[in-house]
Amino acid sequence: MSLPATFGGAGWQPRAQSHADELGSLWASHAVASEVAPLEAVLLAWPPDSLDFTGDPDRWLMLRRPHLTQMRAEYRALVDRFESLGVAVHVCRPSLPQPPNSIFLRDLFLMTPEGAVLARPAAAQRAGEERGVAEALARLGVPLLASFRGQETFEGADALWLRPDLVAVGTGLRTNQAAAARLRGVLAELGVDLVEVPMPASGVQHLLGVVNLIDADLAAHRPAHGSPELTGLLDDLGIAPLDLEESPESGTGGGMNFVTLAPRTILLPSQNPACRARYEAAGVEVHEAHITEYLAAAGGLGCLTGILARH
Repeated sequence: MSLPATFGGAGWQPRAQSHADELGSLWASHAVASEVAPLEAVLLAWPPDSLDFTGDPDRWLMLRRPHLTQMRAEYRALVDRFESLGVAVHVCRPSLPQPPNSIFLRDLFLMTPEGAVLARPAAAQRAGEERGVAEALARLGVPLLASFRGQETFEGADALWLRPDLVAVGTGLRTNQAAAARLRGVLAELGVDLVEVPMPASGVQHLLGVVNLIDADLAAHRPAHGSPELTGLLDDLGIAPLDLEESPESGTGGGMNFVTLAPRTILLPSQNPACRARYEAAGVEVHEAHITEYLAAAGGLGCLTGILARH
């Protein structure tokens, strides 16, 4: 008597493809292994009702209370801007109410060549944001490779693809060493190394606020918040730092907080003329977008843009 297929009989069909083979069929083909390869798709969050809060904006880690109606207008304009530049935009609008800072999607996941690593933000005010972005990623068919547990905290803006086989992770206030150790193991399974970069104790939120790649061999850099470890790493990899002076532009103005669209092509928050001139003098093509209310919430274009795919 032959066995039923469910018990391993003749009708049983083993799953032959690897997870990587199933990207583009079973799973979405979104993948990232670079900060500068041409940008293909992004995830942007619809500004939630919770941004219309009362009281001290510092309670929500913001510089001032954003004007919600204006931010939503900026959101719509930003969608149009990305699409005009050939970038597909997907919307993160979870079914559950979201905390105010959930607009900053770069913090909430790290894309890899085989799926997303879900973040676990360090601040109590941001607890639960990862659940909303997990829902959005699942809806898009993006596989979730890993998440964090225990006291591990990780925010995606602390991780930068320096090469397809190397990710730098800033450890400090937002991303702790326990999370970096877990991420190291996840990336190792993809053939990717991880190098830790110590973050300054104050004055900057993430590694993205200290260094932001413009090309494989060029990065915007704020030396006032850098470290010998970071400088040495960039030098070893042949990445020239384009140093920015400390100013309202390079700090809260978002002049450092851009999105790289392609090698030496960036999308920069508007009203940063000195930073724009600095980039253009280095041969960088600069496009602009107006995001005043996001800057009020203490984040720039790089913070609010969840990178889904580069090719």
